[in-house]
Amino acid sequence: MLGEKKIGFIGAGSMAEAMVSGIVASKIVPVENVMVSNRSNIIRLNELVNKYGVVGVPKENLNIEELDIIVLAMKPKDIDQALTFLKNKINPTQLILSVLAGISTDYIEAGLHLNQPVIRVMPNTSSMIGESATAISIGASVNGNHVVDAKEILNTIGTVYTINEEQMDVFTGVAGSGPAYFYYLMEHMEKTANEAGLDEEVTRDVVAQTILGAAKMLLNNHEEPESLRRKVTSPNGTTAAGLEALRKNGGGKAISAAIKGAARRSKEISKENSRIKVVS
Repeated sequence: MLGEKKIGFIGAGSMAEAMVSGIVASKIVPVENVMVSNRSNIIRLNELVNKYGVVGVPKENLNIEELDIIVLAMKPKDIDQALTFLKNKINPTQLILSVLAGISTDYIEAGLHLNQPVIRVMPNTSSMIGESATAISIGASVNGNHVVDAKEILNTIGTVYTINEEQMDVFTGVAGSGPAYFYYLMEHMEKTANEAGLDEEVTRDVVAQTILGAAKMLLNNHEEPESLRRKVTSPNGTTAAGLEALRKNGGGKAISAAIKGAARRSKEISKENSRIKVVS
């Protein structure tokens, strides 16, 4: 249990805000134990302070030594500067949570201390409404209590899955980038319906509710997607005709290609950051 532990954020962007919102709403720690910092944007800090009641401080004034958990939520390109800032201020009892895409636990450990507990986190944009599918990968020095603390924090923004770090790229392709695939599908569903004369406002709700209902069917019934698809596909019916059009136009191949493309880019980003720099 987190209890009276103190959580500090380095970075105050949208993902930091999503986590702050979840932490504050769930009351897993006192609000005064949540501290948010960034490098220079005081207006943004004041916005989060006024909205959530957390403590906002410029990064250089963040009292690292007092924190139990440090969340790295800056832009990935700023990681080396952040590690330099942290290295001589932290100790191995403090847990690092990193939401930085493409930055491995090895990289962070090498830039800090090799016995530093680090957990890599991959949420998605649905964290903003508490519905994220979030993956965590465990660093070499992480123990069971660290995992419990991390999950308690991340459960406030959705559902948490523990995966091996080498699976993080494909998870990114499925869940990290996945919401955009559905939005793209919804765009085309809306456009087609509107062109056929269906009211735009009605179409928006119908498309969103259809996807929501399908997702709930899958989660609640624990059936395979293929089984559910077959149940709603009558021979020679409307759904069969639609699915055949998808097949002929490469719908399935396009979905697979999207996931593979996003996973490939995630791997490329990781490789771009793979040259470990021991920060002095």
